[in-house]
Amino acid sequence: MLSAVLRSDIAIQVSIQIMKTFVELRRYLSHGAFLLEKVNDLEIKQIESDRRRDEFEQNTEKRLEEVFDYIAAHEESNQKIFFDGQIFDAFSLMTGLIQQAEKKIILIDGYVDVVTLNILSKKKGCIDVCIYTLPGTKMTARDVENFNAQYPNLEVKCTTAFHDRFLIIDEEKGYHIGASLKDAGKKCFGINKIEDVGVVKDLLQRAELTSWEKTYL
Repeated sequence: MLSAVLRSDIAIQVSIQIMKTFVELRRYLSHGAFLLEKVNDLEIKQIESDRRRDEFEQNTEKRLEEVFDYIAAHEESNQKIFFDGQIFDAFSLMTGLIQQAEKKIILIDGYVDVVTLNILSKKKGCIDVCIYTLPGTKMTARDVENFNAQYPNLEVKCTTAFHDRFLIIDEEKGYHIGASLKDAGKKCFGINKIEDVGVVKDLLQRAELTSWEKTYL
């Protein structure tokens, strides 16, 4: 204020320096405000990025938990027991096993009929099916013909070498079944997975050696 009143050369130079100082200060404050705005923008973007990352991690963790829960709930058990009256549950399990086949289904069952064919019809596409059964089975030539017309290819052979029932999927995975497929769930019965692939191969070999083509009267 004094430099504005005085008229000396020194006062004039001081006034000029003061004005320059205010200009620089204004420029600095203006530039600083721009920087602060940019920093603020970066902070907002970082917060949004963190929020999205947290949501992604939470969703990923939730999906993984759902996958693991599904696997645990649908994990195949080596042994299952069904009590009398659990017809639907037994039917669902049988069809689930049938649908695992990618190449061939082999059923060793002394007592088969159209109910058995109804379960086998749940197979994928044109997967081959071979049934080894007793000569006096109730399955007729018309039953086989009708099945093949819609769900090829079914082959029926006779054998008297087996007492128990076996289901073999793709000539590798085998199951020992305590009841005929047509009676599954009517009485208490069990299903056991055969762990030894060699045993499955022996069953197939035995079935082939002791069987002959089914003839219908």
